[in-house]
Amino acid sequence: MLEKYLVENCAPTLAGIKSANLFNYSFEARETVLQELVEVNHKLNGKGVSIEALAWKEHSVLIYTYRRSLLEKELEREGVRELLSRYGYRGCDMEGSLKHLKERLYEYQCFPHEIGVFLGYPLEDVKGFIRNKGEGCKYCGLWKVYCNEQETRKLFEKLQKCTRIYLQVFADGRSITQMTVSA
Repeated sequence: MLEKYLVENCAPTLAGIKSANLFNYSFEARETVLQELVEVNHKLNGKGVSIEALAWKEHSVLIYTYRRSLLEKELEREGVRELLSRYGYRGCDMEGSLKHLKERLYEYQCFPHEIGVFLGYPLEDVKGFIRNKGEGCKYCGLWKVYCNEQETRKLFEKLQKCTRIYLQVFADGRSITQMTVSA
């Protein structure tokens, strides 16, 4: 079941064209989800993809799927450390940053706005969202766009096309391991 949700929500990460994706996953038994996470990580870690639970609720969990190499580059982009330091992130190691993100998720009823950095959103769009409190964007697609609208619209089309293709290939019987591009 988890693999189907990964394809639906994380195809661009599996394809290697996006650093990370995030989705909410409903469950009846937490132990089942933990076992699914172990199994999927066993299949995909060798291809450079990691999957982890960021925040647990009574019957759902926030699943974060990422490519370590791409996420590390995202966190090293110019201006990212400066932005993250405003929210208590220290240093630039990925593990420490993910740990702090988890803590921030538990502190808030909604998402901490800097999460866009961890999803590979353009820094100016993340800053624009924070500065404008989510209002007044130029375009609303996979995220709210505050700059480079035309370029981002093309990226949205590419990401959506990737998802459509991955869903079809998965429905045709290809395994998630076969569909995941190696790092």
